[in-house]
Amino acid sequence: MKLMKTEDAIGQVLCHDITQIIPGVTKDAVFRKGHIITEEDIPVLLSVGKEHIYIWEKDEHMLHENEAAQILYAMCGNEHMHPSEVKEGKIEVIADCDGLLKIDREKLKKVNGLGEMMIATRHGNTCVKEGDKLAGTRIIPLVIEKEKMERAKAVCQDGPILTLKPLHGKKVAILTTGSEVYHGRIEDKFTPVLVEKLKEYNCEMIFHEVYDDDHEAITKGCLQAIEQGAELVLCTGGMSVDPDDKTPLAIKNTGARMVSYGAPVLPGAMFLLSYYREKIPIVGLPGCVMYAKRTIFDLALPRLLADDEITAEELAALGEGGLCLNCPVCTYPNCGFGKGW
Repeated sequence: MKLMKTEDAIGQVLCHDITQIIPGVTKDAVFRKGHIITEEDIPVLLSVGKEHIYIWEKDEHMLHENEAAQILYAMCGNEHMHPSEVKEGKIEVIADCDGLLKIDREKLKKVNGLGEMMIATRHGNTCVKEGDKLAGTRIIPLVIEKEKMERAKAVCQDGPILTLKPLHGKKVAILTTGSEVYHGRIEDKFTPVLVEKLKEYNCEMIFHEVYDDDHEAITKGCLQAIEQGAELVLCTGGMSVDPDDKTPLAIKNTGARMVSYGAPVLPGAMFLLSYYREKIPIVGLPGCVMYAKRTIFDLALPRLLADDEITAEELAALGEGGLCLNCPVCTYPNCGFGKGW
């Protein structure tokens, strides 16, 4: 770049956008990068405070902010997303479908640690809708060394920073357990809650049975549901340590791989997660899912529907942010609940 007095810049090429701000009316570029300055442009440039202006001098070792921003997008962009128009060295990443956003945090930290460039994203492991903004990228100076951008690209040589996993409307089985429901002493109020939550994700309940506190019957029910095509099995109730609570034993006896019985989340500490034949989740849901606004189930369900395997280490990481504050007006997911993984 070369700095010139604005009055002397007629015929020169702008190397960056010139922004005009009219409060309450507009904030936009009055001149774009690449514009050739005319005599008529001088009063306009002066009116937006540009007594001096940068014009473009080509340097083979440097990149303009917009060219560098395209590189940053390429380091983020992946399937099911697209870029916004580049503007003032900024590009936003937009979702093409509903899905689960995944972030490679180590790559993100390394790129932002290089300096003179930035990528800001939503939290990872959160649901997004088609058209949502996933990330914003920007080069800080007007020009940046090509060598620095090459170092940034090297961080992402084995894959981009962002991944968007589409959600799949699964066939779901609900096994309601507990002698009090089985014998009709109380009404089953758990299943309707789950059905409503599943509707949000276009899931279909294909199997529902009520079981006494009989672990053999519950085990058989889980396997029967899977034989009938269930892609996700939800067992409600019987998750505490009382002698009559048999659901954890029943799930274990299916032969499913147990990931965790218990999670550092409130509400939801007695949550159980397992995988049958490594692909079909069998989940034990504690009673809080029936009455609390948001629980561990709201955190885990999108990942289960995106076929995004949940590990014991990830569940352990939920301790930070795993406390729901039970706000009078629930703003989830626009809050800190569950942002630890």
